[in-house]
Amino acid sequence: MSSHPGLLECIERYFAAAPLPDARIETAGTLDVPIADPAWPYPARPRWDGDPVTVDDVRAAVALQRAAGLPAALEWVPECSPEVGGVARAAGMTVEELPLLVAADPVDVVLPAGVRLFLVGGDDPELPRYQQVATVAFAHPGGAVDVEEVLLDDSAEAARRTAVLRERIADGRTVMMVAIEHGKPVAVGWHQPVDVDGTEVSEIVGVATLPRLRGRGLGAGIASALAAHARETADLVFLAAGDDDVARVYERIGFARIATTGVAELQAPGE
Repeated sequence: MSSHPGLLECIERYFAAAPLPDARIETAGTLDVPIADPAWPYPARPRWDGDPVTVDDVRAAVALQRAAGLPAALEWVPECSPEVGGVARAAGMTVEELPLLVAADPVDVVLPAGVRLFLVGGDDPELPRYQQVATVAFAHPGGAVDVEEVLLDDSAEAARRTAVLRERIADGRTVMMVAIEHGKPVAVGWHQPVDVDGTEVSEIVGVATLPRLRGRGLGAGIASALAAHARETADLVFLAAGDDDVARVYERIGFARIATTGVAELQAPGE
C-alpha cells in the first residue's frame, strides 16, 4: 500500500464521481463500468475497498463496453488494487503502469519568447485545430520528431468529439489551455474539476506538444499553468505521466510522485 492512502482514496473517489453527470454505471463483479457517449468514454475501474477483481469481472466489463460501442479499457491504482494487472493480462489485455503525481510545490514556468497561453472558450471556432495538436502529439510519442502537418479530421466522429468538448468547456467541467506561436496552436492541455463529497479535485490530462517543437518547455509550461489555475479552487490536483522521463519533467515543476496508475486496453476484433 502507498504511504499516501488518504490522497489515493480521494483520487479513487474522484474517478467514481467523474462519470456520473453523463454516464450510467453498470457493474461487472467488483468493477464499475460507465456507459457514456463513445465520443467521451470512461474506463472501467475497481470500486474503492471492493473485493479483489477477477478475470471474469474483466471479461464481463469488456463485454459491456463492446456492446455499448465503447473502447475496452480498464484503469486502476495498483497500490490500491494490486491484483488487477495480472487479471487484466489473463483476460488478454495490454497493461501499462504510469507514474501518478500530485501538485505539491508548484513552480511557475516561463514559456519561450513569442509563445502566448490562452484559456479556451467553448465557442472558440479554432477548437478542432487545438484538438488536432493532441491527436498528432499522441500519435507520435517520445522526443522531438519532424512530423508533417496533417489535415483536420472532418469525420462525424471527430465532429461529435468536438461538440462534447465544447459542452464540457461551457459547463466548466473541462478547462482547456492552448499555447499559440506565430498564430498557430503548438501545445494544449486541460484539467477536469470534479466535486468529490464537497471537496474539489481536478485531474490534468491531454498535455501535448507538436512533436517537432518538443524540448522547448511548452508541455511543462502548460502543465504548470493548468496546475495554478486548478489550485485556485481545487484542494487536490493530480495527473498521470506518460513515462518516468515525463514524470521527472513534472517533478521539476512542483509535482510529487505518490503512486502508480494502471491502464489496460484490448484491441477490437480485426485491429
